[in-house]
Amino acid sequence: MRPTLADATRGRILFGGDYNPEQWPEETWQDDVRLMKDARVNSVTLGVFSWAKLEPEPGAREFGWLDRVMDLLHEHGIGVVLATPTASPPPWMGRLHPDTLPRDADGRTEVWGGRQHFSHSSATYRRYAAAITEDLAARYGTHPALTMWHINNEYCTFDYGDEAAAAFRRWLRAKYRTLDALNSAWGTAFWSQGYDTWDGILPPRHAHYLKNPAQVLDFRRFTSDMLLECFTAERDIVRRHTPHAPVTSNFMPLWIGQDAWRWAEEEDVVSVDLYPDPRDPLGGQRGALVQDLTRSQARGPWMLMEQAAGPVNWRGVNHPKPPGLNRLWSLQAVARGADAVCYFQWRQSRQGAEKFHSGMVSHAGEHGRTYQEVRQLGHELACIGSSVTESQIVSDVAILHDWHSWWAGAHEGRLSAEVDLPEVLTAWHRALWEAHLATDFAHPEHDLSGYRLVVVPQLYLLTDAAVDNLLRYVHGGGTLVCGFLTGVADEDDRVRPGGMDARLRELFGIRTLHEWWPLEAGETVECEGFRGTLWSEEIEAEPGAARTVPYRGGELDGLPAVLHTGRAWYVSTLPEPEALRELLASVAEGAGVRPVLAGLPDGVEAVRRGELLFLLNHGREPVTVEVPGDHRELLGGEKVTGSLTLGRYGVAVLRS
Repeated sequence: MRPTLADATRGRILFGGDYNPEQWPEETWQDDVRLMKDARVNSVTLGVFSWAKLEPEPGAREFGWLDRVMDLLHEHGIGVVLATPTASPPPWMGRLHPDTLPRDADGRTEVWGGRQHFSHSSATYRRYAAAITEDLAARYGTHPALTMWHINNEYCTFDYGDEAAAAFRRWLRAKYRTLDALNSAWGTAFWSQGYDTWDGILPPRHAHYLKNPAQVLDFRRFTSDMLLECFTAERDIVRRHTPHAPVTSNFMPLWIGQDAWRWAEEEDVVSVDLYPDPRDPLGGQRGALVQDLTRSQARGPWMLMEQAAGPVNWRGVNHPKPPGLNRLWSLQAVARGADAVCYFQWRQSRQGAEKFHSGMVSHAGEHGRTYQEVRQLGHELACIGSSVTESQIVSDVAILHDWHSWWAGAHEGRLSAEVDLPEVLTAWHRALWEAHLATDFAHPEHDLSGYRLVVVPQLYLLTDAAVDNLLRYVHGGGTLVCGFLTGVADEDDRVRPGGMDARLRELFGIRTLHEWWPLEAGETVECEGFRGTLWSEEIEAEPGAARTVPYRGGELDGLPAVLHTGRAWYVSTLPEPEALRELLASVAEGAGVRPVLAGLPDGVEAVRRGELLFLLNHGREPVTVEVPGDHRELLGGEKVTGSLTLGRYGVAVLRS
């Protein structure tokens, strides 16, 4: 049986962050563990970017410093998530082995001096990565401080070089078997692209004009698979030495390069890095989206591997978090299923590219506001840990998302560059979040029978199995709401006859989809009762088959903007936020879905996790929340009867 996050948490919420002691003199280490203990830190991640320190020249091993750090942390009761350092190879590797360096689509080589400068397809890179992983696992697999393995870091390498080209051809031969099958799938009859030899196939490098979209789609799939091969190779090494220790690698939120559904199946622990902008008034909602998605990939508790205690350093302007916001967003993650709350990083660096990226201990030191807030949070997490870990969140609503559909819909030859899938996804999730409806995410081929309402913001590409799954869900009594540009293409990005799968057209009561009418940036279209944005469609409904909400005015006057047949809805535009919220709340109510807590003030989020009710105020002003019945507030210990007041960025954790 595979280990889980529970094998590392052991009834606690893991709290800590990336620790980089090699950046500091050893006398600082004692001060580090003193402050960690004071802040109730119980877990740190070691060695993420330590390859050059561990292997200063090919084949050498310098483990003495890591031995001392591991021993010191164990002595003070702090567990270690030990990383393989393979995200950042030492300079000697690229210098001695140029084949390990990736190339971009324009043919430029990415050299050392930053990070992630490795070719995922390079046999040389993989050999060195396996060797350092093997030695780390052999040396520290029995160390009492070890609680978990962290493989690589933020897998995000694209490679268009010769090593990747050869691997791409092998991947394509395994998938298609014959060139005839590949030529058919890629539609190479267009623009005279037919291939007569496998050796003629290259990654989609810089082209004179638009690239073949099916080739680009397969290259996206290939890239995700190659990175996954790198992960599983290292995972299997550490698993052989430590079958009891769970293994993870951190996702980046909605990063386009990984099919995270497939990756999650290969991880013991699903973890994510989350950095909402403190100045974004919807930062809390964007965080909730990532948390819901990560929890759904994990099918239960998950790990917040990285967040910022203060400002980051990679936005145009990097703002600090105002007092209370770090605590709010951290407890929001716990409310939405996190059993680990961690940061990049423990102590803010004094040198290097990220010296202005915050740490749990900022440049201001232990008396600075950042550390003092971290310390308070650590004590609060220790207080509620045993009451919340391993508990579940139950949702009657699922949002469907698929990376393959995203990849296909993002082709440069699409109808509107204004349509950005993550923003469409965010708009639909926002509507449900503001309606206070608990939400999971699911793949379109997952079993959906446990949900009362399934929402599809946009799935441009749908396999036949996915279409059948949606039909089966509706025919089984579920309620389905689909947004525009759904069901347009099959798995090869071949447009389906009629511009939408015929089975879906029948389900929604669409006789003919005549034309897509994308809108300009900032343009709106009038509909009966609301305004639409971003997109519209010229649809002819089947007579008498569907109830409709029409467009009003303009070229589409009188044609259906929204169609509704039985339990199936199709929305051919993106309603403005309030209208979309009202629509989804109304459909949810009809499907028997109720808010977590009725009558909440604007900006207040309610999440029920297990036996606990989390109330989170995302506003800057105090609010009073009506809470029927008697409760005990776990963070402060007071009794709550009938109502309570949440201060600016305030949080309450209630138990009946």
